[in-house]
Amino acid sequence: MNWWLWALAAVGALLIVTTVYDVVQKRHAILRNFPIIGHLRYLLESFGPELRQYIVSDNDEERPFNRNQRRWVYATAKRENPYFGFGSDNRLDADGYVFFRHSAFPVSSDAAHGELRAAKVLGAWRNRPGAFRPDSVVNISGMSYGSLSGPAVEALNLGAAGAGCLHNTGEGGISDYHRHGADLVFQLGTGYFGARDSEGRFCMDTFLASLDSAPVKAVELKLSQGAKPGLGGVLPAAKVTPEIAEARGVPVGVTVRSPNHHPEFDGIAGLVDFVERIADASGVPVGIKSAVGDRRFWTELASHMAGTGRGPDFVVVDGGEGGTGAGPLTFTDHVSLPFRVGFAEVYQAFAEVDLNEAVMFGGSGKLGFAPDAMVAMALGADLINVGREAMMAVGCIQAQRCHSGRCPTGVATQSKWLTRGLDPASKSGRVANYVAGLRQELRMLAEAMGEEHPSLVDPAAVEMRIRRGELMPILDAVGYSTAAKEARIALGDVARDARVFADSTAALGAG
Repeated sequence: MNWWLWALAAVGALLIVTTVYDVVQKRHAILRNFPIIGHLRYLLESFGPELRQYIVSDNDEERPFNRNQRRWVYATAKRENPYFGFGSDNRLDADGYVFFRHSAFPVSSDAAHGELRAAKVLGAWRNRPGAFRPDSVVNISGMSYGSLSGPAVEALNLGAAGAGCLHNTGEGGISDYHRHGADLVFQLGTGYFGARDSEGRFCMDTFLASLDSAPVKAVELKLSQGAKPGLGGVLPAAKVTPEIAEARGVPVGVTVRSPNHHPEFDGIAGLVDFVERIADASGVPVGIKSAVGDRRFWTELASHMAGTGRGPDFVVVDGGEGGTGAGPLTFTDHVSLPFRVGFAEVYQAFAEVDLNEAVMFGGSGKLGFAPDAMVAMALGADLINVGREAMMAVGCIQAQRCHSGRCPTGVATQSKWLTRGLDPASKSGRVANYVAGLRQELRMLAEAMGEEHPSLVDPAAVEMRIRRGELMPILDAVGYSTAAKEARIALGDVARDARVFADSTAALGAG
């Protein structure tokens, strides 16, 4: 037998062994689903930076997340080196660029690595029986089972449990994949999945049964989201599997449609009544999540709450940059305000009626990086919710096929073949590492600015470059009124008095 035949046989045997190994291993979803092509991807990726340096995009051009951002998430999730060498390759003179004024005398706290509790007690304003202080300022945003695969949801839940953060269920109800140890925020969308009757209307008995079946710490009423504000949704019959049907409380194999508005109310008074009705029945804090459009809604809501002493315990603002849900291009690109502008409008509405201390504020929409999260907290956010960044920790490679059902990593698909490549046990550790890593960088940034907690950082120390190269404090740059600025700065003083960064139970909003 010629030597080349022996060589060919050896290569063939090696290919067979390698392929079998790739199919059964659980670390890499790409190799498990595509054992041959997957190696080609990793080979190209290995010398990709050298190719891109000359002929392809640079590290900051890609959208929605550039290469540097993705690399940081992957490295942090895998506990690899997240540092970058040879200085910044950003345009530091670009309009909109943010700078943090570090202190000449940084501080160092005694907190454990990756720990960062919230500054306020959620539900304290309305004295809810289930009021609590969140253990983490970083939490998993609402992504439902159905839009994400079961293994992906399970990995997120296990990771949230490991990181000690909250896991938002998304509007698809509470599935078995949500029951792996993490505390939940039960999201109610316009379809009331997991809380509906046979006609699709809200049912209190079904709602309470869902709460009793899982560790639900809070309820979030979703008015809209950044990816598709003002739109309902359609879940095709083919996707309504027995598992999804059980979680959502709908018939198997029947198309499910969500309206673009809540059938239970059609005005601010009705919204507040519905929030209080849910809170009274459940005892847990109840809040709302919304993208920002109509400015009058927020001023009238804040005024109504101040006048009646009733209403949501928390408000989550989703920026137009958000994108865990697929939507029409017109809506994803042009409807709902970007986070910084939208949050500024909402926060000012509450600050002008002295409710900014009582209500807890959350933010979402590409905030899963320390600079963006710190800006959000300087504006007044108390909690940061991460969606696509957590998906990347699970294994998402930004293939942008979420709407097609053919996500190659098994994250945003219901394909049995593709989801088999995602092992929840191994991916959950990466989620926990990412959340802890983001909290750690937030704390490090705050300490460099002379404070022990991001909520204590003076907003004046966060500046944005605007036209003609000027630097402007972030509150001025996004248009805070004098009254709103004073209210935000005063809140920092209250936080300092409460020493929110300590392990004690003292916190903003308590009592």
